[in-house]
Amino acid sequence: MPKTSAALLLFRHGSDGLEVLIAHMGGPFWARKDAGAWSIPKGEYTDEEPLAAARREFAEEMGSPPPGGEPVALGTVKQSGGKSVTTFAVEGDFDLAGFRSNTFELEWPRGSGRVQEFPEVDRAAWVPVAVAREKLVKGQVPVLDALVEHLGSNA
Repeated sequence: MPKTSAALLLFRHGSDGLEVLIAHMGGPFWARKDAGAWSIPKGEYTDEEPLAAARREFAEEMGSPPPGGEPVALGTVKQSGGKSVTTFAVEGDFDLAGFRSNTFELEWPRGSGRVQEFPEVDRAAWVPVAVAREKLVKGQVPVLDALVEHLGSNA
């Protein structure tokens, strides 16, 4: 059965136009990568409503709950690995000074028998949509199109 994830994309209108909050994936595989190594805060769920899962995962990956606001459903995209990601957008601000991610354990180097702890997300940034298009994993880029389409002339 394909895995399902829920994501919460924060957006704001900055001095350079529309900005979104994205997160760089943690762990040794992503450490030296930038383009295509960022994600919308998200995570897997099974028996939750997607919006509740998206809010929970945002809090886990960013260190505090997302701002309140009216969520907008941006649809579901399928990533290259087959996972379906349902994304919601919320307009609001998030102070990156309080950023701290949950962690996961991984045997590293692989085959060494040594288990290390890594942050699920190692940094986060507010970026213009054009920059997000370059940094996000390919399967999440259509979410940006959905956000821009939703906002119309307010983008």
